[in-house]
Amino acid sequence: MKKDTVLITGASSGIGREMARIVSKEARKLILVGRNADRLDEIKKELTESKEGLEVVTEVTDLSVHENCEKLHEKFSDADLLINNAGFGDFGDFDKTSLEKDVRMIETNVAALHILTKLYLKDMIEKDSGHILNVASIAGFMPGPLMATYYATKSYVVRLSEGIRQELKRRGSKVKISILCPGPVATEFARNANISFLFMGTDAHSVAEYAIKHLNRFYIVPKLYVKVSRMILHILPTSLTARIVYFLQSKRGVDK
Repeated sequence: MKKDTVLITGASSGIGREMARIVSKEARKLILVGRNADRLDEIKKELTESKEGLEVVTEVTDLSVHENCEKLHEKFSDADLLINNAGFGDFGDFDKTSLEKDVRMIETNVAALHILTKLYLKDMIEKDSGHILNVASIAGFMPGPLMATYYATKSYVVRLSEGIRQELKRRGSKVKISILCPGPVATEFARNANISFLFMGTDAHSVAEYAIKHLNRFYIVPKLYVKVSRMILHILPTSLTARIVYFLQSKRGVDK
């Protein structure tokens, strides 16, 4: 697909940063959005030095603020590929985790993604071209005790994207939408969410590389064990899935 201009949120670290490295090989212009100015400047310097003629623009902003999402679209209205990657999680019993952090998580993982998807989708539909990649998680297909808010936000991303895909199909639009649903990924996400994985997470570069390579798919699910897990989730009763998830989650908390 055409990837002349690519906008990536959450581009200062993790999967977003690795996606910037990968799409820079084909793109003409990258718009990298994040909250850490120093890290955005670092990746900008790296990419512009590695590819002649590549334009890299950085935008430091907090997407948990609705107005900032609208301002971002107003400033950079043209994108061939939008990658909604910004997001974070938290670990703990729902009644004990921070309400402030929960709300900020919902504003970032759900509201910001919703706003940007709607605004850029309208543009893409009008020109009948473009692609939106929403970064979800295997967590989006199951209940998530001890990370209830995070799992719920990723479920929203999955269901929203599935609904939009059908609408685009019905009207015969050339605009595409995909969701990336990885399992555990070795990024700063775990530290920020106060968790440790029971096993080593997949490295962010591999996940990003797989996602870009398989953009033609709707469900982009790296790693065989994650694919198998998703298939099993369709069979198991939700109550049993919740019990299994609780058991696994309870083994990986990090002392605060």
